[in-house]
Amino acid sequence: MTKKDLLFALILAVSIAVFIPFPFLKKIQDSFIYNPHYWYVAGFLKFALLSTLGESLGLRLRKGVYNEKGFGLLPRAVVWGLLGLGIKMAFVIFASGTPVLLSHYFGMETAVESMKKPDIFAAAAAGLGWSRLITAFAVSAFMNLIFAPVFMTLHKITDTHIIDNGGTLKGFFKPVKFSEIFPSINWFVQWDFVFKRTIPLFWIPAHTVTFLMPPQYRLVFAAVLGVVLGVLLTIAARKS
Repeated sequence: MTKKDLLFALILAVSIAVFIPFPFLKKIQDSFIYNPHYWYVAGFLKFALLSTLGESLGLRLRKGVYNEKGFGLLPRAVVWGLLGLGIKMAFVIFASGTPVLLSHYFGMETAVESMKKPDIFAAAAAGLGWSRLITAFAVSAFMNLIFAPVFMTLHKITDTHIIDNGGTLKGFFKPVKFSEIFPSINWFVQWDFVFKRTIPLFWIPAHTVTFLMPPQYRLVFAAVLGVVLGVLLTIAARKS
């Protein structure tokens, strides 16, 4: 392990620790990080920081460096910040709509009530533990089967756009050539690995855990999963 590895590990650990509900951080977290009035700023920063670190880790595993010319670390951070806002909105939409669907159309009358509880422990204490678990799984499944493929494809397109423009911030703001990038995607890898394997085997179980947590911690946990995504993207790149 090199000095750069130790420095990266320290930066990653501190970046994650900032979002963990430690008592000595509660005041600043409540005033900004978990303040609903600043959800868009906090959501942008969570993903811009943590998920970009995940991509940097993926590059380290793939090429032995955390950054390189043309990689576009800053443009990737901007993309992740914007994607983070989309993920936040998806969380709200699916966490609100799925319990109603289960309650009104699938006869699971306790679905809505179970999601009103702060977390799985509070739901279990109220006798709604299994209902919360099933509902959280359904929320995750619907979100990952409906929203995730579009999200993942858009992310692949933006990555390609960044690389095609030399990884510069100026190049990033050039028009995205969707009609050229879309057919150039390796759809075998996109389907066979990214969609068919990571969604059912990783993302649905991982986000089931996400929706068992209190709402204020879900986006942070999702951003931390971005670190894992960096490793998954490395595997996908090698398969390409």
